Amino acid sequence: MLSDRINLTAKDILEKEFKISMRGYNQDEVDRFLDLVIKDYETFHQMIEQLQQENAKLKSQLQEAQKRQPSQTGTTNFDILQRLSNLEKHVFGNKLYE
Repeated sequence: MLSDRINLTAKDILEKEFKISMRGYNQDEVDRFLDLVIKDYETFHQMIEQLQQENAKLKSQLQEAQKRQPSQTGTTNFDILQRLSNLEKHVFGNKLYE
């Protein structure tokens, strides 16, 4: 599953503490940037959840459709032509060959 490969959560990003040094980054600027990352992260997480649900629903619908339709994997062109020939004989009888 995709969520198993994600290392961080929005909460991890929110709670991340950075060490402050003399020539460090502007803490407000870092906080604003991390807020944007958190929002995007949450949006991506919601999109992933929605797509996974949709994918599961479509797989289920496909399985149901496959159960309803008989398998036609054994039908060949020869089989179709043979059926057509038999149908013509039945409908037209000997008149077809006169």
